[in-house]
Amino acid sequence: MATGDPRTNLIVIFGGQSAEHDVSCTSAAHVIRAADPTRYRVIPIGIGRDGRWALATSVVDALASGPDALPPRLDPAGPAVEPSLAITPPDAATTVVFPLLHGPMGEDGTMQGLLELAGLPYVGPGVLSSALAMDKSMAKLVAAQHAIPQARHVSLRAHEITPGTPHTLADELGLPVFVKPANMGSSIGISKARTVEQIRDALTLAARYDEYLIVEEAVEGREIEVAVLGNLEPRASLPGEVVPGADFYDYDDKYVDDGSRTLIPAPLTPEQTAEVRALAVRAYTAMRCDGMARVDFFLEEGTAKAPGRGFLLNEVNTIPGFTPISMYPKMWVASGLSYSALIDELVALALERHFRRHPHPSDLGA
Repeated sequence: MATGDPRTNLIVIFGGQSAEHDVSCTSAAHVIRAADPTRYRVIPIGIGRDGRWALATSVVDALASGPDALPPRLDPAGPAVEPSLAITPPDAATTVVFPLLHGPMGEDGTMQGLLELAGLPYVGPGVLSSALAMDKSMAKLVAAQHAIPQARHVSLRAHEITPGTPHTLADELGLPVFVKPANMGSSIGISKARTVEQIRDALTLAARYDEYLIVEEAVEGREIEVAVLGNLEPRASLPGEVVPGADFYDYDDKYVDDGSRTLIPAPLTPEQTAEVRALAVRAYTAMRCDGMARVDFFLEEGTAKAPGRGFLLNEVNTIPGFTPISMYPKMWVASGLSYSALIDELVALALERHFRRHPHPSDLGA
């Protein structure tokens, strides 16, 4: 690494082997462009769909051509890898890793474990929190233990499905229901099933992505999201509302068609705003999050004759999207924190958490 360079090395890892590869690449492209070059020396690391890693500044050029242009390996014609970076671990005091890997093999604690072994500070929650939030079934168990309200649901494994399972689910949860892979994000593999036959098809689809599945009652309510930021004293942004352009907020609605509308701040009463922000911090703390997370809720308002249940936790996303239309950065911008300032704070939180958990021997009186 360059001697005397006062900047922090910001290693941005993106791509990966999950179904959310494209989203990750798009998020990374915008973080790389927004990072202040006077404060950070950005080192992009791309992971191809085949699992091979590319470490070179040519990755930035490839991103401009789209996620499929990501080099599967280091381009020999591109800038060489610096030996000090490739062979020896960078100095933790001047290096922070920003893992922008969505979904399995990146957001589920696997990458976080690798970074812990490498002794490097990194943005976002740690191993346990990442694994817990990624697995919707386990996250719901923790939320229930902390008395955080949520929709009725059933968790099961693919090998447990029998010909009678769709009928049993319909009887227990009613129709329609949502069927999801337990370990996936960006609405990939999710279906809304209105009939028993559709439940059967939805289970088959979800099982292509994960052997653990979750089936939830369909909540008739508004989709409210809150961005949370911090370590020991997390704070919540102004809430936002997603008004889906499709039947539900699916992958195309999020990243392709841009058919959904977002309302920031969400049109809520002051009491509702305070309640959902407090609930978001409670969920964040219950899942042992650090750094950042986006906490998603349904708001079931009901009627005078049939009062709703209020805010119901949907899920906690530990590496939320950072695309231009992603809610997490937009909610912080609306709360007074710019995109670049958000990156600065996430880097500072990563360093604070790392050195709090891994103090230098001199700090321990050694």
